[in-house]
Amino acid sequence: MTQERILDALWLEPPEPLELTLEAIEKLLPGERLRLLIHRKPQMLFPILQEWGFAYQTIDCADGSYEILIWLKEADPGNQTSDQHESA
Repeated sequence: MTQERILDALWLEPPEPLELTLEAIEKLLPGERLRLLIHRKPQMLFPILQEWGFAYQTIDCADGSYEILIWLKEADPGNQTSDQHESA
C-alpha cells in the first residue's frame, strides 16, 4: 500500500512552499507519495522534480487551489515522466 505524506502550503508566501516541498521530497522513500496543498501552481517546482527524478500529478481543486501528488519515478510502475493533469 502506498503511504502518503501531506504538506499543507496553502497561503504560504514564496519561497517557503518550494523550500518545504524540496525538503519533504528528499525524505520520500520508494513507494511513498507527497501530496502538496497549495494556492497557486508551483511552476518553478516542476522542472526541479523532473531533474531530481520525481514524477507528479497536478489536480485543480474546485476552490482554485491545487494538489500536487509527487513520487519517485522508479516507484512508478508506468515510469511516467510527464505532468498528469486533472480537475477535482
